[in-house]
Amino acid sequence: MSDHRSRFLQLALHSQALRFGEFTLKSGRLSPYFFNAGRFDSGARLADLAACYVDAVEAAGIAFDLLFGPAYKGIPLATALACEFARRGRDLPVAFNRKEAKAHGEGGMLIGAPLEDRNVLIVDDVITAGTAIREAVGLIKAAGGRVAGIVVALDRQEVLGEGSRLSAAQSVAAETGAPVIAVANLHDLLAFAGESAELVSHRDRLLAYRASYGSGPSD
Repeated sequence: MSDHRSRFLQLALHSQALRFGEFTLKSGRLSPYFFNAGRFDSGARLADLAACYVDAVEAAGIAFDLLFGPAYKGIPLATALACEFARRGRDLPVAFNRKEAKAHGEGGMLIGAPLEDRNVLIVDDVITAGTAIREAVGLIKAAGGRVAGIVVALDRQEVLGEGSRLSAAQSVAAETGAPVIAVANLHDLLAFAGESAELVSHRDRLLAYRASYGSGPSD
């Protein structure tokens, strides 16, 4: 496992963003683990998280020149990534959207740097059904930008529903033609649990969950 994946999972566990037990998801599935990026709730945690994201993005080699954070969780994430890139010597513009258009002031759905003629990297926490990402893609294209890629913290690598063989990330990548990068995925989580005396007891339930709902490896 690459260093940024291991660091991210350690950080998620320490921050209680990653928890094990029994969790009912929006899909109704009973999951043996749950991920909540809202628990990266301090400056230090966000800075460490951003470093993991940037390492994953740099390893993927995507060419982009603007960061976009879909409302709401994508907004602090894209901002944190911009700060980390700046710390490494690359000053990138940032933009994000509102949930509802603003009729006064600067108005509109978008805030931040102009998207026209930009190669945009979308930054979010997870892709569950892909709704927020698809909305972001539509906004970026309408503003004259191009989606260069999408980066998320965790890819659950599970099928969207009955009759589908694709995960949410695979479905979005197929629809947009843009690569989806995950800092870590379920495969990494299984390896991480298998190497930890504290977590190894959860590995069988993770394997059973993947056997029921897994989509297989995704990029």
